[in-house]
Amino acid sequence: MRSTPVVLTILLVAVVGCAAKEQLITKNAVVPAGIDLSGRWELRDAGADTTRRIDAAERRAAGDLEDIVQSSQRNARRRPTRRKAGPLVHVFLETGKSLKITQTEHGLFISFDRAIVEEYLFGEHRVANVGPIMAERVSGWENLDYVIETQDEDGGKLIETYSLAENSAVLIRDITVLQNQKQELAIQQVFDRVIE
Repeated sequence: MRSTPVVLTILLVAVVGCAAKEQLITKNAVVPAGIDLSGRWELRDAGADTTRRIDAAERRAAGDLEDIVQSSQRNARRRPTRRKAGPLVHVFLETGKSLKITQTEHGLFISFDRAIVEEYLFGEHRVANVGPIMAERVSGWENLDYVIETQDEDGGKLIETYSLAENSAVLIRDITVLQNQKQELAIQQVFDRVIE
């Protein structure tokens, strides 16, 4: 009979642990009337600081790998210990000074600096992966904004929101990274439409 409280405690911990992870809600797949994010976009000059902040956050999330290399060089016999890294969702965050967005009937293709292309389907709810790192992803429309939410297994969450401003001459990209619902990073990037 003494084992019953232990079993109940284990079950309670398991239920609480499962309940702690937020469930992503599928977004709207219907494109709002008159909204087209298509075009070439250039990050405003003031946006260079946002790129540096994103890079710094990614290094912190990776556990500042430079520190690991330096500590291993100081003491080759001791194995370097890595501090707990930040949210894994950083690997899903792409950045660039130049974006090319192609909006189709069913989704978006976003090219970052003509090097990396990401594809998002309106209303998708799927598992995304970068190498061995897997995360749940939803994307679609919330009012006039396109929202992409990516959540890793450890409670890290990346939220990207794309919206138009100034008669569709400006694209605003809001980036938020959360770890267990605590904000780790919040950045807004402003892009101007490139007239071709």
